[in-house]
Amino acid sequence: MALSLYVDTARWRAHQKSVIDQFPGIVPVCKGNGYGFGHGRLAEETTRFGSDMLAVGTIYEAASIKDWFSGDLLVLTPFRRGEEPVPLPDRVVRSVSSIDGVYALVGARVVIECMSSMKRHGVREDELGQLHAAIEDVRLEGFALHLPLDRTDGSDAVEEVIAWMDRLRAARLPLHTMFVSHLKADELARLQQQFPQTRFRARIGTKLWLGDHDATEYRGAVLDVTRVVKGDRFGYRQQRTAADGWLVVVAGGTSHGVGLEAPKAVHSMTSRAKGVARAGLATVNRNLSPFVWAGKQRWFAEPPHMQVSILFVPSDAEEPKIGDELVAILRHTTTQFDRLVDR
Repeated sequence: MALSLYVDTARWRAHQKSVIDQFPGIVPVCKGNGYGFGHGRLAEETTRFGSDMLAVGTIYEAASIKDWFSGDLLVLTPFRRGEEPVPLPDRVVRSVSSIDGVYALVGARVVIECMSSMKRHGVREDELGQLHAAIEDVRLEGFALHLPLDRTDGSDAVEEVIAWMDRLRAARLPLHTMFVSHLKADELARLQQQFPQTRFRARIGTKLWLGDHDATEYRGAVLDVTRVVKGDRFGYRQQRTAADGWLVVVAGGTSHGVGLEAPKAVHSMTSRAKGVARAGLATVNRNLSPFVWAGKQRWFAEPPHMQVSILFVPSDAEEPKIGDELVAILRHTTTQFDRLVDR
């Protein structure tokens, strides 16, 4: 009995192909928990469709994934002098976002990150003049720009990349390859047309692996069902049930990521109102679970345990049976499954 990730493999791979066709030279990204699929599976998929490079988040991920993927590995987290040394093969390419970092990586293969409007990290325009000397002792694989997802100021992503291309060209730096993130296919095509001597490579994770929501589905198996009447005590904290129904023990707890949620950017009054409503319900121990039964998301009876969750299903719904599977609405990047099932 497990929390399972079901994958419609043919559909999932068809979506992958549609993205690959739109982004020639794509660099697939496999970081964190492998977008919910695991590092091994995404390395296998990347090998299958023939990419020569796979991007990972950290040097520790590179050390793990190197045994599953034989091509180049691009580490997205920038190098910092004094970081813990991790044995890595020569096919690992390091991202660098400072002049000091370039100087510290003598002989290494590097991609130099430029400071974009994200303002997260990167070499600044006023530092470009110092790069000439710095890159003499490294193997420069190209420059990179990590762009924002939303542009609330109405600015244009392509224009931001063009501005950086012009700065790099004015500084007489090599422009053979530019790695970019968060560009649309038509934007990438515009850039390639304007700069035919530069190879633009899109680093893509979410769109590639999770772009077709209906290709995957989490399900938690029902482990136990107990009939309760209003007022019965249950659980770790011995709370009372609010009505007649069933306590349903389902596979999937905090170790799987159930009950965990990444903060979200709130833009509208409706979103704010929903957030206030959820917070108010939580103060009286009313928390909606991700598990669906009989067409409705069911309430947690109490906070999820480490490997299971206890749900309350009211008596006016059909009684779940041991072995049934409940669809779970979970975020891939924060979920760890027990098993993956190809369909």
